[in-house]
Amino acid sequence: MNKAKKWALILTAWLLALGMLSACAGGKSGGGGGTEGGASPGGSPSSPASSGAGASPEASEPPLEISVMLPIFKTNYPGDDSPVVQEINKRANVKLHLEWVPNSSYTDKFNITLASGKLPTIIYVPDVKNPNFVNAVRAGAFWEVGEKMKNYKYLSQANPVIMKNSSIDGKNYGVYRGRALGRNGINYRKDWLENVGLEPPQTIDDFYNMLKAFKEKDPDQNGKDDTYGMVLVKWTGQWASGFDIIKLWFGAPNKWGVVDGKLVPEHQTPEYLEALRFMKKLYDEGLINQDFAVYDSAKWNDPVVNGQAGVIVDVTDNAARLDDAIHRALAAEGKDQPDVHFVDNMIGVVGDHGLRALPTSGFAGILAIPKSSVKTEEELDRVLAFLDKMNEPELQTLAGYGIEGVHYTLEDGYVVWVDDPVKLESEVEGLNQMLPFIPEDQGLKVKQTPLRQKTAELQKEAEQYVVPNPAEPFISTVYSQKGQQLDNIINDARIKYIVGQLDEAGLLQAFETWKKSGGDDLVKEMNELYAAANP
Repeated sequence: MNKAKKWALILTAWLLALGMLSACAGGKSGGGGGTEGGASPGGSPSSPASSGAGASPEASEPPLEISVMLPIFKTNYPGDDSPVVQEINKRANVKLHLEWVPNSSYTDKFNITLASGKLPTIIYVPDVKNPNFVNAVRAGAFWEVGEKMKNYKYLSQANPVIMKNSSIDGKNYGVYRGRALGRNGINYRKDWLENVGLEPPQTIDDFYNMLKAFKEKDPDQNGKDDTYGMVLVKWTGQWASGFDIIKLWFGAPNKWGVVDGKLVPEHQTPEYLEALRFMKKLYDEGLINQDFAVYDSAKWNDPVVNGQAGVIVDVTDNAARLDDAIHRALAAEGKDQPDVHFVDNMIGVVGDHGLRALPTSGFAGILAIPKSSVKTEEELDRVLAFLDKMNEPELQTLAGYGIEGVHYTLEDGYVVWVDDPVKLESEVEGLNQMLPFIPEDQGLKVKQTPLRQKTAELQKEAEQYVVPNPAEPFISTVYSQKGQQLDNIINDARIKYIVGQLDEAGLLQAFETWKKSGGDDLVKEMNELYAAANP
């Protein structure tokens, strides 16, 4: 098969994914700054529906004790005694115990927990291709749930493309958390941009000039030299780190590229190196936070809200949460302007390769069920029944926004949060991390402000610019064995290069170390898999 036909097949698969995901333009966030907030724009309120046969526990059954390990994006979070948790317990006939882990350290904690063998009932897996998780799956440590999901009202409506993307060796070892495909982009302080006399950036050079102006031209007009361009964090998540979005602007591939009919890892392309040079330039000129390599993602939003930084490259639905937080901060000082949007967003900027956007895989991690904690199929059925029930519109609303009259009120059918950030953080925010959103977000929505409406349209528009990862479906044995080591070599090298601890020669030497440490074997195996899938 020639190159054109191969890419036609890839494009066909992605068009299928786009079509099937069109109804899921929002969904709660799964990663990035402020991602614990409410539902994304889109959709309309829907009345709750009961789960199908086998999906709801009998009323006579005692509550099922369920422990869940989840990421949290703030320093405060709901405890087991939260009134929202208690209400979920009552409606779902369960007794929840929530194990919260800061998102910035979640991968480390996940690997440690996996190695310990002391696993919760449900564990969030941020990267289904995490080598440790893949090895555990192949060793029989987790339940295969793909076939059983067909027995439940909501889980049976899972998107087959996303099921494939979230599979290991053709089977599903967790319930995916559905997300919008074209979700990533740029969030920026609109008021700052106006204050420095610039228009929204169109090109990479424009983006650089915006960051430079945010540092040098007193964008907050306080007469002090106390601002910088963009805030980055140490988290190098699967699809939500700022660099992984920015590199595509320069023409770098998404994880893997295809050159002369063969798969090539992204860091072996000149475009990737060009993107790294750009990031180093931003660092050297003080346009990004100098502590990004250790900066906690739980604080990602703070510099923008507090008037220190003007840009976050992350999920575009974070713009509304940033805007809301700025309004709350100004209201507390008696300086709010309710009708003003302080934040705006966009898909990206144009480089030599046109407009390119980093897609999600249609999901943000999976909710996996360990056999060490759930020992029988009967118990597995009840756990899946719980996850199915969490897709009911009323339960989505409850986990996303809390209790009406306590955490929010309704205005014209839309959610309006109470003005009590501490209460919301300690009782509600973060609970949406256990929502699968299958087939979609059907709960109530926050009021559709112009910014939220724009975000919904932006995420839909972005689908035509996403850059697929041609190796997305493949599970590599080499990566399962050495993936963590290989990823660490690249991540450490790129950080050290950006901060000046490695020069370009040292960076390229690290890439050679990657090859000798198993990278060459990985490339060989991935190309064998690619060739088999594209005869």
